[in-house]
Amino acid sequence: MPKTSLAVRSDETPWTDAEAAAVREELVEDLARLKSELVDSARDLQDILAGGVDGAGNDQADVGSNSLERDAELSLAANQRELLIQTEKALARLGDGTYGVCELCGEAIGKLRLMAFPRATLCMDCKRREERR
Repeated sequence: MPKTSLAVRSDETPWTDAEAAAVREELVEDLARLKSELVDSARDLQDILAGGVDGAGNDQADVGSNSLERDAELSLAANQRELLIQTEKALARLGDGTYGVCELCGEAIGKLRLMAFPRATLCMDCKRREERR
């Protein structure tokens, strides 16, 4: 089976076309799912807002519940948007040949890491350093 030219670490076998296609397919499916979830979240948020958050006609418990529900929905939508952006970025990197290259050090991210988390943009060493900050 032919190999793609995606970056790999020296201790890894090159990406096969089938492996790269599987990652691309997973990302494309995630993109469609995330777009759908964002539409649903927007609709849910609209429903929450239409129910009123100003407290008119609601007791304090209702107002608090509506606020909590709105905040949770906003947080969920923000997370979905971030995943959507990461997914679009990963697909773009697949397309331009930079997929698998760490954005900080320029070394290979690692094939196994990308198969587990296809949106990864940092190798494990750079990711550890980033999380320590």
